[in-house]
Amino acid sequence: MREEYRFTAVVYRWEERAADSWFFVDVPGELSEEIRDRPRMPRGFGSVRVSATIGGTTWRTSIFPGKERYALPLKRAVREAEGIEAGEPVEVHLETLE
Repeated sequence: MREEYRFTAVVYRWEERAADSWFFVDVPGELSEEIRDRPRMPRGFGSVRVSATIGGTTWRTSIFPGKERYALPLKRAVREAEGIEAGEPVEVHLETLE
């Protein structure tokens, strides 16, 4: 069942892999809980397939569970197309695909 979510979150760089440039935004706790509670087929790492939109850029990816929230990875192409930098808030439209 597809569900849609909209939220604003601050972009951060994942410090665990400093040599790589991994950037994410966290899905707010309440929305993460709602997504987690929906029945779906199990996927690797507990990920959920999604379509994400920031500004005029839409892409397909997966969100990954953390301790309390899902994290949405931001590809370099998305960050460059939208002029996104770490520490900035972005508006996200997320649609689950499963």
